[in-house]
Amino acid sequence: MTFSSIPADARLYLRPTWFVPTPIGLPDGAAARMGNGLIWFQGYELTARRNGQRVARVTIPVAQFADAVASLPDPLAERAQRLAANISAQRPPLALGARTIRFDAPQVMAILNITPDSFSDGGKHMDDPQAAADAGFAMAAAGAALIDVGGESTRPKAPRLWEGDEIARIVPVIEKLAAAGVALSVDTRKAAVMEAALAAGAHVINDVSALLHDPRAMDVVVAAGCPVILMHAPSAGDDPHDLSALGPNGYGDVVADVFDHLEARVDACLAAGIPREKIMVDPGLGFGKSLADNLALVNGVATFQGLGVPLLFAGSRKRLIGALSHEAPAPERLGGSVALAFRAAELGAQMVRVHDVKESVQALHLWRGLADAGLSAV
Repeated sequence: MTFSSIPADARLYLRPTWFVPTPIGLPDGAAARMGNGLIWFQGYELTARRNGQRVARVTIPVAQFADAVASLPDPLAERAQRLAANISAQRPPLALGARTIRFDAPQVMAILNITPDSFSDGGKHMDDPQAAADAGFAMAAAGAALIDVGGESTRPKAPRLWEGDEIARIVPVIEKLAAAGVALSVDTRKAAVMEAALAAGAHVINDVSALLHDPRAMDVVVAAGCPVILMHAPSAGDDPHDLSALGPNGYGDVVADVFDHLEARVDACLAAGIPREKIMVDPGLGFGKSLADNLALVNGVATFQGLGVPLLFAGSRKRLIGALSHEAPAPERLGGSVALAFRAAELGAQMVRVHDVKESVQALHLWRGLADAGLSAV
C-alpha cells in the first residue's frame, strides 16, 4: 500500500527521527524542534495501522511534511498535523506551590520506596520515617527535582496492601519532606492514599493505573487541582502486570498500543477538567512487557511526544538491564540504568525516574553540556 492510498479509517502515529545537534546551517524549515528542549530532528516516521495491522510506514523529511500529509484523507491529515504540533508544543513548567519544575532540559525524579518488598530496594527505609526522610533530603541535595514516595510494591504478584497501612507508611515521611520544602509525588493507585498524601504535603499523583484502579481517583485529582502522572500498565486490577486484560493476542504493536492507551487517558483527564499542563505520561517500561516489548518502547520513546505532554521515563534497575547483562541482580544495574536515562533524554524524555540520583544527575548534566555545545557549533 502506498502512502497516498492509506485508508481514511487507519490510525496514524508519528515518531521524530533523523536527529541533528543544531538547526544552524540547515535550510529554513529543514528541522523541527521537540517541545521547548534542545532536541532537533529532520524527519517524521509516519506509521499507519488498520484493524490492528500496520498498513504503511514511511519517513518524511520535515521540510516535505506539510505537502505530504496534505495528500492524505482529511481526518488523517488533521491527525498528522495535530501529532506534529504536539511534538513541537511548549511543555509548560510544572507549578508545585512554591516550587517550579522546568522542562527545557530533562529532570530527575528520585524513587523513595517505603516498602518491605519492592523488587530493588524493598525494606531499605521501612519502620524509620526519619531515616526515610533523610534519604529523601539526600536525593534532593543530589539534584532530584521531584521525590516519588511509594508505600506499596508494584512488582509482579505483590500482595495487595490495605490503604490504611499504605497511608501509615508514607504520610510521616511526606510530612517531614514537605515541611522542608521538598517537591514530592506520591506513587499510589488508591484514592484514600492520594487524599492523605496530598493533605500531608505531596504535590503530584503518580498512578501506575492511570487513574483506572480506583473509581474515585479521577475525582480526587480534579478536586485537588494537582498534577498527575498517567502510566501504562496492561491491567488496572490488583496486579498491574497481568496480561490477561490484553486478550489472547497480547500486544499488536507495543508502541502503538501503549500510545493509544495513554492518549485515551489524557483525553479522559482533559474531559474531567484536568488541564493539559498538569498531565504527564509514562509508557510503563517493565509493566507487563517482554524484553522485546521493552526494547521497542525504549527505541520508540520519541513517539510519545505526540501526546503533547511531558514524558516520564522509568527504566532504573528494570529487568531488561539484567536480561542484557548476564542476569545482573537489581542492585548491580547502575550502568544500564544510567545508559537508559541518557538514551531517554536523547529521545526527548522530560523526566527520568531513578534510584541512583547522583549518577543520573551527572549523566544528564553531561547530556545538557553536549546538547549546548552541539547547538552552538557553527
